[in-house]
Amino acid sequence: MANIKKIKGTIAILTGGGDVPGLNPAIRGITIRALREGYRVIGLRRGWAGIMELSRDKKADNSANVIELTEEIVNRAGRTGGTFLHTSRTRPSHCPQITVPKHLKDTYNKEINDLTPEIIKNLEFLGVDFLIPIGGDDTLSYGVRMYQEGVKVIAIPKTMDNDVPGTDYCIGFSTCITRTIHMCNIIRTSAGSHERILVLEVFGRYAGFTAMLPTLAGAANRCVIPEHKFDLEHLTDLMVDDRNRNPSKYSIVLVSEGSMIKDMKEMAFSNMEKDMFGHAKLGGIGDVVSEKIKELSPKFNNGTQINTINQRLGYMVRGGDPDAIDSIVPMAYGNLALDLILKGIHGRLVVLRNGRYDNAPLDVVTSSKKLVDVKKHYNIDRLRPHYKSFEFQPLFIMTGSS
Repeated sequence: MANIKKIKGTIAILTGGGDVPGLNPAIRGITIRALREGYRVIGLRRGWAGIMELSRDKKADNSANVIELTEEIVNRAGRTGGTFLHTSRTRPSHCPQITVPKHLKDTYNKEINDLTPEIIKNLEFLGVDFLIPIGGDDTLSYGVRMYQEGVKVIAIPKTMDNDVPGTDYCIGFSTCITRTIHMCNIIRTSAGSHERILVLEVFGRYAGFTAMLPTLAGAANRCVIPEHKFDLEHLTDLMVDDRNRNPSKYSIVLVSEGSMIKDMKEMAFSNMEKDMFGHAKLGGIGDVVSEKIKELSPKFNNGTQINTINQRLGYMVRGGDPDAIDSIVPMAYGNLALDLILKGIHGRLVVLRNGRYDNAPLDVVTSSKKLVDVKKHYNIDRLRPHYKSFEFQPLFIMTGSS
């Protein structure tokens, strides 16, 4: 009689929110270990959308929503950026009628619908024993809801903003910082050639880590962040002085997309269409800052106007292959998730704290906010990172999570 290996259970993986380098290595890390431990692994496509749109008809073609994962599939994708499972900003608990799957429209016909009961049934239909969502606080907040509903959830933090509470590090952050520094160094040659002030808009809706770290590393002279409303005249004064003291006659400021000028009542949005988590698409504060610096510059430059170069880094820092840290940490996170599964533990968030891998209660995602500690790490007079000592600080200094 053939020796048939009994499957221990089924693990489902999904990636939600924005893409970042490091997602595919994480999927690979989970899958390789899980298969070798005797589990079946499936990928849920397009984040929470894939499992939401699944049909429980056994004759239905659900290939657009779920995929069986093998070593061959994940090895091929594991060295690349993005997520081969695809992603979305879907929130099944707040689903507009227009996005309710066709086969559920008769049941869910309100303006906003909670499809959580369908998600649970669909996971049961697939025979899912453990669910591993990889995402930021939006994606993982619904993971908390799933756990509260009885689903065995182990979450992995991912976001280039690095603002998921409970962990010092989120997948994608290091590559984002690396790319930002690289882009600063590319564009600075044009700023120097034309003796201009360079304004670069970077990611960071509520947290300014993606502007702080490159500035700390010397990629920019100043940075403005969401945690502190800044004065434009003060910023212009600093930028003009930085430029005029530079032998190459240029200066650089990094502008977090969520940062606001003192008289602004809300962030700058590229459009007002909101996703299911209530977020409108940010973009445009760099345009405002660039134009205003140019307009105000004569006041601080003996009456002579200084031209600016304005660039949104956007998707250029979230595309492409992961760097070393975003190749190694995801593999570790994936294996940590499997360690918990093998111990029968769930309701946890895999984390990095104080330089060590660990795990935390999953609800830390929704119970607190992770922001730059302005008093401790940001000099509001100099508009740049502030530090007194690096001793015993986390790898990325101000990104520690209590």
